Amino acid sequence: MLKLVLTGVWVAIVALGAVYFSIEMSQPPDPAVEEAKKKAIQEFVRGELTTFPVIQGGKVDGYFLTRTSYIADKTKLTEITLPVVPIITDELYTVLVGDRIIRIGDRRNFDLAGFKEKLKKTINHRLGSEVVMDVVIEQIDYISKDALQADPEKAGESAKKIAHEKLPEGFEADAAKEGGH
Repeated sequence: MLKLVLTGVWVAIVALGAVYFSIEMSQPPDPAVEEAKKKAIQEFVRGELTTFPVIQGGKVDGYFLTRTSYIADKTKLTEITLPVVPIITDELYTVLVGDRIIRIGDRRNFDLAGFKEKLKKTINHRLGSEVVMDVVIEQIDYISKDALQADPEKAGESAKKIAHEKLPEGFEADAAKEGGH
C-alpha cells in the first residue's frame, strides 16, 4: 500500500514538473532581457564633425555641417585592423558629395531614413561585413554663404536645421565621456 501511495505522489510530481517546464519554455523571451543581450554586443562609435561645401554654378553657395555616429557590432568591430572613424568619414564624404544625396536647389523633403540606410549600406560594404547596425544623425545643418559673410559670429544661430536625433538611450553617457571623439 505504501508503495502505491509513493508511486502516485511520484507520478503527480513528475506530471506537475512537466507541465510547469512546458509552460515556461513556451512563453516568448522577455523583451528586456533580449534588449540587454543585444546591447551587450553593441558599441557606440562617435563620428567626426564634418563640413561639406555646397558648390553651385562654380562657386561655394554654403556649407553643410554634419555629425553622424554609429551603433556597431562590437565583435565585428574588433576584427577590423584599420581605424574605423576615418573610413566612416571617407564614406560619408563619398555619399554626400560624390553621390550628391543633398541638393540645395531641390525643394523636396530630405529623406532621412533613406540617407541613413544608404550610409549604413555603403559603410558596411566598405568594411566588408555587417559592422554598422544603426546610424545616428546627431546633426545636419546648412549655413548659407550669405549668412556667414553677414555676421560670422551669428552664423551658427541662422543655420538651417535639417536633421537632429537624440542619441539612443544608454549611449548618452558614453558619448559625453568621449568629449567629441
